[in-house]
Amino acid sequence: MILQYVPLVFMLKRTHRRSHLQWGCKLRILFGAPVETILHYFFPTAALKHDVALDSGATVLNHTMNLVHRMETLLALGNGSDVTLRVETINTDEVKVIQAHSLVLTLQSDVFEELLLSRNSSSVVLRETPDCAAVFEKFVRYLYCGDISLRLDQAISLHKLASKYHVWGLQQGLTQYMTQHLSSDSPTGHVVGWYSYALQIGDITLRDSCLQYLSWNLSSVLQSREWGSISEDLLLSLLQRSDLILQSELELYEALEGWINQNQPVRMTVESALRAVRYGMIPPSYYESIRDLLYLAFQFHSASPIQLAKYFDVNCSIFTPRNYLSSAWGSPWIINNPTRDDRSFSFQTQLGPSGHDSSKRVTWNALFSPRWLPLSARSTYTELGAMQPTRTEGGRPRIIVTPATSSPDFAGVSFQKTVIVTTKQQGKVVVKHVYNFHQSTEEAGDFLLDADLQRRASEYLIDSSLYLHIVIKPLYHTLLVARK
Repeated sequence: MILQYVPLVFMLKRTHRRSHLQWGCKLRILFGAPVETILHYFFPTAALKHDVALDSGATVLNHTMNLVHRMETLLALGNGSDVTLRVETINTDEVKVIQAHSLVLTLQSDVFEELLLSRNSSSVVLRETPDCAAVFEKFVRYLYCGDISLRLDQAISLHKLASKYHVWGLQQGLTQYMTQHLSSDSPTGHVVGWYSYALQIGDITLRDSCLQYLSWNLSSVLQSREWGSISEDLLLSLLQRSDLILQSELELYEALEGWINQNQPVRMTVESALRAVRYGMIPPSYYESIRDLLYLAFQFHSASPIQLAKYFDVNCSIFTPRNYLSSAWGSPWIINNPTRDDRSFSFQTQLGPSGHDSSKRVTWNALFSPRWLPLSARSTYTELGAMQPTRTEGGRPRIIVTPATSSPDFAGVSFQKTVIVTTKQQGKVVVKHVYNFHQSTEEAGDFLLDADLQRRASEYLIDSSLYLHIVIKPLYHTLLVARK
C-alpha cells in the first residue's frame, strides 16, 4: 500500500524565521539551479496568480513529479548532506547511518528542528525500538518525497515515528489507512493489535472502528489466529455486547473455552467471561463456576416463559439473543440488480428463544423497494390486507419486515428486527452496516440512507448485488415482578 500526498517539502510555503530567498540560496547548493527556478518550484501559487492577472487564458505546467524524483535522488546520493542520522536500535548493536539535509528535516518536523539546533556535531543519534528502526528509512524518505509504501504490519511502527517526530500529515494518513484496512488479509491478524495500540495512544476513532469490526465479523475472528491474542479487557468488552454477529452462542462459548485454555487467565477473569455467555441461547452444559446460570438456562428451556416470568426477569441479558446467523433466527437475502424493481421474500424463525417454544414458527414477509415513499405517504391497504407499493422517482431504498400471520402465541413476545448489509473489502466479505428496528416499526427509517446503489462499484454492493441477512430476535415480556 502506498500513502501519497502533495510532497510535504512544499511546507516551504509556511512562514519561517528565514526569508524565502535565504532558503532558496541554500537549495541552490543542493539542486544546482538558479534561485528563481527553485522558488518557482516551491511557490507555484504565487506565480500562477501573477500569470492569471496578466492573462486569464494562461496554462499551468506542473513538474511536481520531477521535483519528487530530484528529492529522492538527493536522499539516495546524500549530495550536499549537512547532517548524519545515526539510528541505534535499542538493546542491540545495530546502527543505521543516513546522510540527510537539515533544511528538509526542520521543514517537516519541529522535533528535528530542536534536535538539530541543540547538536554539538554533524551527527544526531536517535535511539529507536527494533520495529521503528526497521522502518526508519521509509519514514525519512517520506519527509523528502511525500509518499510511502507500507505493509499492514508496518502501520503501527510508522505511526509511532510520525507521532514522536510530530509529522502530523503522515500520522493522520496512517490512522486513515488503518481504519480502511481492517478487513485486509494478514497471516496472523492485525485488528486486535491495532485496537490495543489505539487504546494505548487514546485514538478513540481507531479504537471504535476496530471494536465495531471485531463485533460485526466475530465469526471469522473466532476462527482466526488473532482470537487467541485478544486481551482480557477486549474479550470482556466484546462479551457484553448485544450486536455481535456470529453463527450461534454455542460458537462463542466453544471459542471462549479455547481462549481460556490458551491464555490461562486468573480465576476471576475466567468466571467473568463464562458468566457473560448467554446460556439461555444454547442448550445447557456443565461448568462449575456458572452452575447457577446453567440451572437457570435449563429452567428457561423447560418451563413456560409465562411461568418463568413470575420468578425471573426474562428481559435480562442472559435471555437476550445476539445477531445470530443460523437459520432459526433469520435468513440471508441476495438482491440482484437492486435498483431495478421491488422484491419480496418470505422466511421463518422460531417464536421465542426458549426451547419451550422451539416447535412454534413465525413466517415473515420482507419487501425491498429501491424507490419507496415513507409510511405517511403510502397508499391504503387492499381488501386482502396486502400493502400496495407506492414507488416514485423521488423515493429511496426501503425494507419492510412484517409477520405473515397473527397468533395468540405472539402475546408476551416482541420482536427486534435487524438487517445486516455485507460488502467486500480487500477480497473479504465483511459487514458494512447494521440496521435495527422493533416490533412497533415495520421498517428501518435510515435504511441505506447514504448508499448509492446506482453505481456498479458501490461500496454497498458485491458484484452489482445487495447482500442482506435479516435477523429476528424475539424477546419475552416480564409479566410480573420477580420474587425476592
